[in-house]
Amino acid sequence: MAKKDKGSDAGADEPGLGLTGGAAKGDGAYRVLARKYRPTNFEDAFIGQSAMVRTLGNAFAAGRIAHAFMLTGVRGVGKTTTARIVAKALNCIGTDGKLKEPTIAPCGVCDPCRSIAESRHVDVLEMDAASRTGIDDIREIVDGVRYAPAEARFKVYIIDEVHMLSKAAFNGLLKTLEEPPPHVKFIFATTEIRKVPITVLSRCQRFDLKRVTLDDLTAHLAFVCKAENQPAEDAALRLIARAAEGSARDALSLLDQAFAHAGGGTIEEEPVRTMLGLADRSRGLELFEQLMRGQIAEALTVFRTQYDSGADPLAVLQDLTQICHEATRARVVQGAPNTGAGTEEAKRIADIASKLTVPQLARTWQLLLKALTEVQTAPDAAAATEMALIRIGYAAELPPTDQLVKSAGSAPVQASAPRGVSASPAPPPAPRPLMSGRGETATARSEPAPSAPPVASAPPAAPRVVVQDFLGIVALARESREARLVYVLENSVHLVRFERGRLELRLAAGANASFPGELSDKLAKWTGERWVVSVSSAEGEPTLAHQREAADQARRASAAQDPLLKAAMAVFPGARIVTVRDRDEFVPEPDSESDEAS
Repeated sequence: MAKKDKGSDAGADEPGLGLTGGAAKGDGAYRVLARKYRPTNFEDAFIGQSAMVRTLGNAFAAGRIAHAFMLTGVRGVGKTTTARIVAKALNCIGTDGKLKEPTIAPCGVCDPCRSIAESRHVDVLEMDAASRTGIDDIREIVDGVRYAPAEARFKVYIIDEVHMLSKAAFNGLLKTLEEPPPHVKFIFATTEIRKVPITVLSRCQRFDLKRVTLDDLTAHLAFVCKAENQPAEDAALRLIARAAEGSARDALSLLDQAFAHAGGGTIEEEPVRTMLGLADRSRGLELFEQLMRGQIAEALTVFRTQYDSGADPLAVLQDLTQICHEATRARVVQGAPNTGAGTEEAKRIADIASKLTVPQLARTWQLLLKALTEVQTAPDAAAATEMALIRIGYAAELPPTDQLVKSAGSAPVQASAPRGVSASPAPPPAPRPLMSGRGETATARSEPAPSAPPVASAPPAAPRVVVQDFLGIVALARESREARLVYVLENSVHLVRFERGRLELRLAAGANASFPGELSDKLAKWTGERWVVSVSSAEGEPTLAHQREAADQARRASAAQDPLLKAAMAVFPGARIVTVRDRDEFVPEPDSESDEAS
């Protein structure tokens, strides 16, 4: 049974992390969900904090209760709520008033429990260190610990945001914190544990409250909607949970906003997405795919559609950053759990990752981080986002940096080109300078050298070789003695489309997913120009090996119809055609006897 929070919640509010935080009936004033559904004891299920609850339960059961606790975690995970429940557990006297020892399950009904929940107990003192940071504030605590509690079993000091205390205040607290009287307990809460001096941390029992997982937070929101008789789509609740970033308080605050936005109707995904200013996740995946293919015009169209629908440009980039991270994890760690993605979405991200290389993803990540900073400071966020998308789209087609360096430093190739490849003519050599008798430099012609023309940008260098078709690529690989590459090209590649500088193909089952990136690098090295190699789901042509096999079978079938061959096959039962060659291809073996005679 869910326990109801019957008191008013003064002071710092942290949300109900439990899946069973009941709704209270107040005096008619509306209470926000973050206060209404807040756990009142450890029997309420603290989402994701089972380790803390188990440790505290064992400590209370064994009577080994620390004199100081340090609760740390991000905003809204229940630090102040936990502190108040611990204070009630230390001072609960039970429903009959006869309980003499601390209990992990405070009743919530006795006077100490009620007064602590309402922040009016004389022996449970709460202090916000963000506004009371000085040594004088700590001196009040130090002076007060000498006196026994007036009503409760323990005098409890709850100091929120303890990292805000000054250095002098921390020093003033150290001695009391190290050897407090037996009737005093300290409970500290902070979001910045690194700012707390180690001398203070070493005197406390520390509990790290974790971020609430996406699934647990979604389930909690579904429970609240059911308790409030508010219909809601699971996808909409998942969007709210994702936007809360692990904070239960933020999630409930956003759910409150969604309640008002729905106006009594069902909380649906698209209105929630608009309310939060989020980009459509499926559109985000489509946008990321287009950028990685270098389809910049299409990507800009998708972004403008999202922007016109109300998506925040910064949210679009943040979504792309998350997709890039998830794709990189899927690429590097096979079978790694996806960060918050559904099953279908995770499959799609894994499929995207299989077509990309880690250098591509790492470069995209860096460009996205730079774009986030630019968009935040740009006068026109949409224009800055479009410029960033254009930069990312062009960078996606570039080969790795080390390959660019090698290509820039390599000498032009003048060797004869293989079949399917034409070699570009080399530029004529410059006139060789001649030394005159006076030691001056002159050209081969006697005319005076013309004045130097104005400096202009050099024309783009012609490619070293021009590949005419797919067979030319295979020939280049064979010329370069890339046997493994030749084997894959002939046996595992189905050609979909060939253009100069662009190759679209389908890989046979079992082929290495990194092959397109490797082929793109090799082509850039061989030809001296950039190549985009993309994977398509289209059927494409049969592999070269299948084409050769089909041609060979056709030649055998045609040869089998020859009357002379039919007669020979009839004379030699069981004979079969092994191979068929054209006359031009047939070269008779030399006669060894005639060679010796000559």
